[in-house]
Amino acid sequence: MSNSPLTPGVVPGRLPADVLAGNFTDHEPPLDGHEARVAADRCYFCHDAPCITACPTSIDIPLFIRQIATGTPDAAARTILSQNILGGMCARVCPTETLCEEACVREAAEGKPVEIGRLQRFATDTLMAKGVHPFARAAATGKRVAVVGAGPAGLACAHRLAMKGHDVVMFDARPKAGGLNEYGIAQYKAVGDFAQDEVDWLLQIGGITVKTRMALGRDVSLAQLQAEYDAVFLGMGLAGVNALRAPGEERVNVRNAVDFIAELRQAKDKSMLPVGRDVVVIGGGMTAVDAAVQSKLLGAENVTIVYRRDQAKMSASGYEQEHATSAGVRIICNAAPVAVHGNGAVAEVEFAYTAEGPDGLKTTGETFRLKADQLYKAIGQTLTGAPEGIALTGGKIAVTGAGRTSVAGIWAGGDCASGGDDLTVTAVAEGRDAAEDIHAALMAART
Repeated sequence: MSNSPLTPGVVPGRLPADVLAGNFTDHEPPLDGHEARVAADRCYFCHDAPCITACPTSIDIPLFIRQIATGTPDAAARTILSQNILGGMCARVCPTETLCEEACVREAAEGKPVEIGRLQRFATDTLMAKGVHPFARAAATGKRVAVVGAGPAGLACAHRLAMKGHDVVMFDARPKAGGLNEYGIAQYKAVGDFAQDEVDWLLQIGGITVKTRMALGRDVSLAQLQAEYDAVFLGMGLAGVNALRAPGEERVNVRNAVDFIAELRQAKDKSMLPVGRDVVVIGGGMTAVDAAVQSKLLGAENVTIVYRRDQAKMSASGYEQEHATSAGVRIICNAAPVAVHGNGAVAEVEFAYTAEGPDGLKTTGETFRLKADQLYKAIGQTLTGAPEGIALTGGKIAVTGAGRTSVAGIWAGGDCASGGDDLTVTAVAEGRDAAEDIHAALMAART
């Protein structure tokens, strides 16, 4: 991407290649064998472990930690993967600080939980490094299931269905499988080609065919899938991005944060990625933090996250917020964008201060401006191209039970379905549970 005359401050190569390489190494380095056993020894192995309840995939955490402590990490990995087939990625990207580790008894007693996420990574990485896939397919059922979307929900659904003996065909609009794991998370959380390595490892189960560059509604219709397959699972995520609805939003270098993150993850040479001196990110979630921190890692001098509500209401965890500020990112809260200024390209962003009242969020009338040569929007994503005839609720596919939609024979899960919380681990749980329900329905139909 070349530097435009309109954007003199947005250039590639702000940092030397060796510095960039160091900036995008593992944010949380893996434990070695000795460190893992020491960390495992801190677990109380609670009988009524609150960490299990806090895990959306209900992994038996005390069991897998005991297996690490007794020198059997492969068994620990199987315990994890039997509940969460994407346990390797979830160990890297899960907000464990607000899930299992927040519920840990050690956290309540000492303010320092057992390092469940890092222990999970140790176990799953140990097994995957051996090229071992611990599960086998059941006898073939003769049933075929279409899975739309090869992200966390779709992959978890496909793997569980394949284990049950069904044949699965996955359709994904992008060039690679993996969904948000491949395109939507910070590079420093899952370095190298881990997302693709995990997909390749998962597919070792057999019985799964992946068809990329195949979008629902463009390359294949829902009616076709219903006619050709015994069941359909929709897990295509959220492809749309909410608009700022502020004048000047169309200016050069105003971009969706998810596009920037995807571009960065696919870049072979990060020194070729243009970055501004003054970057502003609008939003309060993980995507906003990932975009802001990575802008700083690329060499931006001033990076600011602006969120319209109080900081306590940011969906990014306290841990993520602290990580952002420690990387040099400034966070401004209670401010909403009202205009994007500049001559062709963004030069400043104007904000109005906000206040919560009995009638909801209101602007106070007081405004300020931030200098910006790049502006990223991270204000939520929306479902686009919703399949005709399927009921929606809150802009997502309405589901009941284990992902059943309003149309018989069609299930849904992950970010595109109602009821989730936009986490990888939740998407995995929904895909897995839908697969179990699909299997039960298909087997009942045979009798």
